[in-house]
Order: sequence, then C-alpha cells, then structure tokens
Amino acid sequence: MKQEIQKSAPASAIYCLGFIGAAIYFISHAATFWMGVLGFLKAIVWPAFLVYEALKYLGM
Repeated sequence: MKQEIQKSAPASAIYCLGFIGAAIYFISHAATFWMGVLGFLKAIVWPAFLVYEALKYLGM
C-alpha cells in the first residue's frame, strides 16, 4: 500500500488557532445573540478579510 503524507498539517494548525482567536474576538464584541452568531460566521472566513485588507492596503 502506498502511504500518503499530510503536508499541510502545520497550516491547518495555524488556521485552527486563528479561527479560535477570531471567534473569541468577534463573539466577545457582540452585543446581541445574533451578532454573536454573525461573529462566529465571520470567524470562519477571517482569512478572506485579512487578504482583502492587505490587498487594499497595498493598493491592488
């Protein structure tokens, strides 16, 4: 049997830690339950916000 090696494990760990941190940040700043739910959804896609703001800053 051929073994496949997981090469993206460190990236997955960093994304997971970022997700947890973003979820804590967004949920702790929520004023209502539904804002907390929205914060959780934002935490799922936080890399998209990061890339968008970085490209906006760089003027691209």
